[in-house]
Amino acid sequence: MDILKEVYISSGISESVYDFCKSIISDLENRFASIDETAEFNQIKVLKAMQDNKISAACFEQSTGYGYDDLGREKLEDVYAHVFSAEAALVRPQITCGTHALTIALSANLRPGDELLSPVGRPYDTLEGVIGIKKDSPPCSLKEFGITYKQVNLLNDGSFDFEGIRAAINEKTKLVTIQRSKGYETRPTLSVKRIGELISFIKSVKPDVICMVDNCYGEFVEREEPLQAGADLCVGSLIKNPGGGLAPIGGYIVGKKELIDMCAYRLTAPGLGKEVGATLGVNRSFFQGFFLAPTVTAGALKGALFAANVYERLGFKVVPNGSESRHDIIQSVTLGSSEAVIAFCRGIQAASPVDSHVAPEPYAMPGYHSDVIMAAGAFIQGSSIELSADGPIEPPYAVYFQGGLTWYHARFGITKSLQYMVDEGIISL
Repeated sequence: MDILKEVYISSGISESVYDFCKSIISDLENRFASIDETAEFNQIKVLKAMQDNKISAACFEQSTGYGYDDLGREKLEDVYAHVFSAEAALVRPQITCGTHALTIALSANLRPGDELLSPVGRPYDTLEGVIGIKKDSPPCSLKEFGITYKQVNLLNDGSFDFEGIRAAINEKTKLVTIQRSKGYETRPTLSVKRIGELISFIKSVKPDVICMVDNCYGEFVEREEPLQAGADLCVGSLIKNPGGGLAPIGGYIVGKKELIDMCAYRLTAPGLGKEVGATLGVNRSFFQGFFLAPTVTAGALKGALFAANVYERLGFKVVPNGSESRHDIIQSVTLGSSEAVIAFCRGIQAASPVDSHVAPEPYAMPGYHSDVIMAAGAFIQGSSIELSADGPIEPPYAVYFQGGLTWYHARFGITKSLQYMVDEGIISL
């Protein structure tokens, strides 16, 4: 018996589960090599941005109070703008999550009487309250401020409904929001190329419309980012890919300068904008996490690819499938029952470095329309670039796996999820 197998077995993995998973990995060497090449490309891109902007130890100092003249904050935003091919960037610890970053971008650039359009179907659950499309939407939604919303669903094959989009665009359409990742849907994630095709079509119908991309989970998966495909704004969370597992909080908005200025006014106050915002000692983590992000993202991407092939071979529907190209780090697996979703998530939790002794349970989370189970034994609360899995407890009972600060941890987590499924009698090998 090889030494690695002994370690896995000593960690609660049966010989049959280990052998099955190892047989999957042997078929993925070429795909892994391609992921590594993209990671190296993006690593050099980030490195060059830091060198060109003359990052120094002085950039790691903190600011307090108002945060005036914070060199590190300003340089970090210059680096983000460089890497994402943006005119300007807003990168702040005051942005609490991806939903918050999206809310800032939307509320900063929409006014009463404007209309928001989603041409890729229903947005992620937490945005429903922001937009005001839930029956019990909270106060301060866009709807409450007189901003209307239209939605065009993808066609059954996952392609864009171009005629439906053309019909939906009108004189009130001010901003189009394009969610790159699938959220709690089993649709394909959008590649940068497809996003570019969609933006090109939208601009041909209405050239002055603002095209915003929710880039969460997609950063550094490809060699290009959405601004290079024609987007005006691009938004994400630092406790996902670009934080590299080190950022403790934060979000970013990159894009055209006039739009970023509006976002800064919304985040702080009109007239203050980007000039204020204490960094409180997080600059070093933000810089170092961004530097590590291409490599960390590659490890998570390998884990997602591994998960797809494991569960596809067992007969489950996976999106994307085991051979498709990848455009984010999320892997959905339709398991078909609440028991299977719970077992999967408990396996991921048991494989975590933090709270591995805890068994996650479904519960009603703020912003979601059904009970959700979340497995995340993470160093940073809510950090989904770390090994995590979650899903709504509702048909078709799909689970969404993502993250892993290293490929080796992602591999162990998926193996553990399978072991729990086997132990519960849901799967037999």
